[in-house]
Amino acid sequence: MADQPAQEKTEPATPRRRREARKEGKVAKSQELSSLMILLFGLATMYFAIPFSIGHIKELAIFVFSNAAEHAVTASSFSLYFKQGMMTFAIATGPIVLVLVVIGTVSNVLQVGFVVSTKPLEPKLEKLDVFKGIMKLLSTKSLFELGKDVFKLALIGVVGYYAVSSELKFVNQLPDMSVSQVLSFIGAAMFRVALKCSLMLAVLAVADYAFQKWDFEKSIRMTKQEIKEEMKHTEGDPLVKSRIRHLQRDAAFRRMMSDVPKADVVVTNPIHLAVALKYDTETMDAPVVVAKGQRLIAERIKEIAREHDIPVIENRPLARALFKACDTGMQIPVSLFRAVAEVLAYVYRLKGGY
Repeated sequence: MADQPAQEKTEPATPRRRREARKEGKVAKSQELSSLMILLFGLATMYFAIPFSIGHIKELAIFVFSNAAEHAVTASSFSLYFKQGMMTFAIATGPIVLVLVVIGTVSNVLQVGFVVSTKPLEPKLEKLDVFKGIMKLLSTKSLFELGKDVFKLALIGVVGYYAVSSELKFVNQLPDMSVSQVLSFIGAAMFRVALKCSLMLAVLAVADYAFQKWDFEKSIRMTKQEIKEEMKHTEGDPLVKSRIRHLQRDAAFRRMMSDVPKADVVVTNPIHLAVALKYDTETMDAPVVVAKGQRLIAERIKEIAREHDIPVIENRPLARALFKACDTGMQIPVSLFRAVAEVLAYVYRLKGGY
């Protein structure tokens, strides 16, 4: 018998499949978008933090050069200058590094939420397979990523070239500037070039995020058979559920029949319906339906009632009303109080209750 053809994955992923993919670290994430946010916020942080950083570096330079003639080059003096330099470097670059770390984390959380998964780090023997590694490098996805990176670098090169070219026309003015003006010009030019490249990267980042989202949704699609199997797994096999419902009905039927002997009266249609009522003036506010049924069940209720000398009263309108309005274990509605009271009064007279 020939194997059935594999079904196409045309159905959107179920919430369970999405949770499983998330646990395995498979999420729709664009590295380009994270890089863009780091670059933009990094530039903004540097713009505001550079005066602060330069101030500390300037203080260190003044300290070193002003005390250079007073200290011999020894291990202790070198240690002093090294510690002072490292502390100054940490203070000068600390805000920038801290902002970059925070932005790198926030950019990922904004894309995929907070995900902690060790699944991708688990050792797998298949990762040592050289042939599979080569095939993975030559896969369509890897080649696409390579093409995307080459295209991105080419665009950055073109945009960077024109951005730098637009700044070079001011280079001939540098000889007439002071050192501080030259440094200011170089810093401003670098920021303008970086900003132009960032705008180009923004377009790439948005396009890449849209593609990553589409590719992720495509990778977790399911076949109709997979959805059926998942529903069977989560909700239970329909045959098993049917069997459980059947057993529950049988148990409820036996429990209902065991309550018939406790009834005070059975009201019938007389053939199609039977409703067993019980009323205890000390514990009940109103009569209660302890059993009801139609056709064969109704016959069984009447049969049990006769075996235990329980009156079986024919009252077609009342039987139909009780059967329609009440479930087993429910009190009768107020609208039927008078009719049921008349039946119970008749039963009590039969038993010599009055």
